[in-house]
Amino acid sequence: MVTDAPLAAAHPFLDIEHKVGAFLTTAKVKARDGLTWSEFGSLLVALLRLCVETLDATSTISGSEKKAVALAAVAALFDTLSGFCVPLMAWPAWAILRPALRVFVLALASGAIESLLPLVRKS
Repeated sequence: MVTDAPLAAAHPFLDIEHKVGAFLTTAKVKARDGLTWSEFGSLLVALLRLCVETLDATSTISGSEKKAVALAAVAALFDTLSGFCVPLMAWPAWAILRPALRVFVLALASGAIESLLPLVRKS
């Protein structure tokens, strides 16, 4: 007998994957002409809120797995858009600073997830 249990278990991941993909596509289109770090921060908070709201509604995965999925989305945002924030003249320095800044943004996002969770549950 064929069961739909694997599809049901994968559903939260498919849902968040589609939402994050759509978010990143839209953000990349908006960032084509450049992006400030302030705008990047706003996108980061919006993405975190999207992830927390979507993942909090699922009960099939643990909290640590939910956090890992949200951090993977943040890493994808950083990898996709952070280069739009750097002026062309600063690219040599960016090549050196990028890995450290990526770790910093992921650490910041990790703490922000914990802060956003109670806010999302209230609303």
